[in-house]
Amino acid sequence: MRMGRNSKLIIAGDPIVQVGLGENPASIIREVISGEEKAVIVDLGLKDIVRPGAKRALRLALEMRLLKRELNKIEKSILETIKLRVPDVDVITIVEFIEEKREQGIQEENVPDALILVKEGMLGRLIGRMGERIMSIEKETGFKLRAIEFTLNLANIIVAIHPTGWIRKHIRDVDFVGSDIQVTVSREGIGGFMGREGRFVKFVDAVMRKLMNVGVRVTRERR
Repeated sequence: MRMGRNSKLIIAGDPIVQVGLGENPASIIREVISGEEKAVIVDLGLKDIVRPGAKRALRLALEMRLLKRELNKIEKSILETIKLRVPDVDVITIVEFIEEKREQGIQEENVPDALILVKEGMLGRLIGRMGERIMSIEKETGFKLRAIEFTLNLANIIVAIHPTGWIRKHIRDVDFVGSDIQVTVSREGIGGFMGREGRFVKFVDAVMRKLMNVGVRVTRERR
């Protein structure tokens, strides 16, 4: 590429939505230009979207991305059980993380074996009035399950899988930064989010890569 004197090159890319679940060329380009001395990188996240219509379009785009995920055997078995027990629930996707728990030595009882993402307004149908529906699914599949509604509030996903049960009150912001999800945590809660030797954040990162093909980075809240 040849450019004139004093000219500027602007590259606009979407490293999250408009890429597949495999390789991410937009992320590679971002990493390359980040090493340039005079390069300026501007990351736009969810909070930079102000139009309601644009937010709805982004949520639908992310839903379609998740719907295209190829489920493994465990995830398929859970989905089939849901279809039999609660056929009127719209499930977006299911992610299981039994191996990820084992690799990081996660033994906390509050951590499920799989997370079920359903469309907005569908959570009550899946859970049941007294939780009887999801308990019957757990009994039949043999897995500990948790379900949430999928929205643009990504903190809900982080909280649902994080081993520290009280971490929600210390999360200040969750948004896309480049090709990663950046979680801003209070100074008091940073240790609880990271876990001993970083086990908790490594676990959350592994699950999010499996779910959305995005990594997780954590930053401490500024004073």
